[in-house]
Amino acid sequence: MKAGNADATGRDNDEKRIGSVITKTGNADATGYRDAARNIKLVLEYDGTGYCGFQRQKDLPTIQATLEAAIETITKIYSHVTASGRTDAGVHALGQVVNFRTRARIPVERFVPALNSVLPEDIRVRCAEEAPWSFHARYDARWKTYEYSIDTRPVPSVFTRNFAYHLNIPLDLEEMKQAARFLVGVHDFRSFVSSGGSAKTFTRNVRRLEITTCDDPILRIQIEADGFLYNMVRTIVGTLLEVGLGKIHAEDVLRIRDARDRRLAGPTAPACGLCLIKVDY
Repeated sequence: MKAGNADATGRDNDEKRIGSVITKTGNADATGYRDAARNIKLVLEYDGTGYCGFQRQKDLPTIQATLEAAIETITKIYSHVTASGRTDAGVHALGQVVNFRTRARIPVERFVPALNSVLPEDIRVRCAEEAPWSFHARYDARWKTYEYSIDTRPVPSVFTRNFAYHLNIPLDLEEMKQAARFLVGVHDFRSFVSSGGSAKTFTRNVRRLEITTCDDPILRIQIEADGFLYNMVRTIVGTLLEVGLGKIHAEDVLRIRDARDRRLAGPTAPACGLCLIKVDY
């Protein structure tokens, strides 16, 4: 997936153009809104299997294009949608947050049923609310939580095949947990980023990185951070799996982290196992 062009602030050019149009055509009133325009915040869940990621791409199915088309259908005018983050092809979400600006007079409580009535079944709007004009789903996000699922059964379940990576090989979970501790905190995560991203800096604060089984055959790796680099979670998972398989030691993860060299980290885990769980503001 190609990264969008950004200006000096990191804001996408298409987003900046949409914002400038609204700013020029409306005057701010005492509430901070331009004329009758509103800023609507949505929380989405989606099965990313059939999509080429969140970000709109020409002639390819994406979550953004599908959602924008649904909004246009019910409001009769195009609205640009901004997401907390652009999930990649095949990645899922339970708590993706987006916002869009509109002059539609639809009561906010009607957005959920109206949008769900025109969206495909693999995208659902969970809730909608009025947000301050200044709210920005991406730049106002403070913490994001992703979860990676691994199906450890001898035979993968047909019900989880699109939502978990199947790996029926014994893993040393204690060694993986020890390795995970080296990735918690404020670090330069250059070793865990794929080429093709648009990040200017590589320092991120990982507040939590947990590995759990919950007495079921799905191994879950959950990571919470103030932001993520391109393929960062999937590369961390791939590296932790190398530890669990005994290919490297837990202490090697510390060396990999500090080397700031992607060639030393493990492979990028498949997209199907990754899900954006929630975004905190």
